[in-house]
Amino acid sequence: MARYLVVAHRTAKSPELARKLAELRSQDPEARFVLLVPAVPPAGWVYEEGEIQRRAKEEAEAAKAALEAQGIAIEEAKAGDVSPILALEEELMAHPGEYQAIVLATLPPGLSRWLRLDVHSQAERFGLPVIHVIAH
Repeated sequence: MARYLVVAHRTAKSPELARKLAELRSQDPEARFVLLVPAVPPAGWVYEEGEIQRRAKEEAEAAKAALEAQGIAIEEAKAGDVSPILALEEELMAHPGEYQAIVLATLPPGLSRWLRLDVHSQAERFGLPVIHVIAH
């Protein structure tokens, strides 16, 4: 039984992510998924840290509901740091050894800020397999 850390933001409700999670569940019917949604401050707005964390938590809960509506059970939905790498690091440090892989969902090249920041390659430094899903 594997436990996957699913990291996504704008792609968290995507059918591509749901298909990948369903595929993982078909390979391991006991697979469990934790959804981590890094906070994203609104562009050009003045904001408070608590406000963006609240919004990220709402987005995580909405994505959890959307994935569950597609038949994917999500054990927990969490909001994370503005930096997806720091959000990953904090979650993995808080739960050492609990995850067997990271599922990272991004937008396609050219649209994805996370790909420009090389988040998918940087995530490999945590020593877990990184499953990259590109959502449209």
